[in-house]
Amino acid sequence: MKTLGITLALTLLAVSAAQAHVTITVDGDQRCITSDGVPDHETGPWRAGATVQEQDHRFCMDATPELTGTVTHRARISGITVTGIPLRPGTAEYYDPSSESGYSREPSSGWNVEGIGGLIMDAQNAHVDGDGMYHYHGIPSAVTGALYGTLFGYAADGFEIHYVGAQAQSSWQLKPGERASGPGGAHDGTYVQDYEFVAGSGTLDECNGALLDGQYVYFATDTYPFFPRCFKGTVSSDFTGGRGDRPPRGNRPSPDNRTPPSE
Repeated sequence: MKTLGITLALTLLAVSAAQAHVTITVDGDQRCITSDGVPDHETGPWRAGATVQEQDHRFCMDATPELTGTVTHRARISGITVTGIPLRPGTAEYYDPSSESGYSREPSSGWNVEGIGGLIMDAQNAHVDGDGMYHYHGIPSAVTGALYGTLFGYAADGFEIHYVGAQAQSSWQLKPGERASGPGGAHDGTYVQDYEFVAGSGTLDECNGALLDGQYVYFATDTYPFFPRCFKGTVSSDFTGGRGDRPPRGNRPSPDNRTPPSE
């Protein structure tokens, strides 16, 4: 079932001809995606001077992933699209009333700023970090609208990520009522802690996964968590990173383009 050293036909992977700078190969037990990180759709605007810069992306993951029976939460990058753009829904910012902006990388408050709802995004629910690395925090309609089939990308553990719109429903829900600590106010999605997993409230498990044609896969959803943020296979070290939300290789980005959670 494994193909050695073969570059898979991009058309089979729903990659448009315009994305010729993306290659997807399977060699032994590894699937690798390389790209320059530049999308083929319009981007921005964000803060003044923020632009998309070419990257040297190479992400390899298990080509034949298996469920491990455990759940792993450590992955700075959740996966990568078939068009070669990283999925990075999480942030390294926390509510911090002592900071002029209202947030910082000091985690003591326990209130982690959510990307969608707390940061500036473009029309594709994406932005760039300090080194110009473009990445999605939520669903990019320009990508999902051009798919041939439902394959959207690959997760950090190698399982496929599919997009089927409303046919897949997240089981993460906004908590009712007001926040009892930290920033106060209603649970409105500005922070990760505004959400809770309610088993059975949707069609997906806590990692946004389910069976598709008898195979376990993850789903990209229009609501939180948008992409898998935990993993049931073995996570590749290419997706785990160092400090903050930096990826492990290529151009390591500086902090994301942040805006105060109140904006």
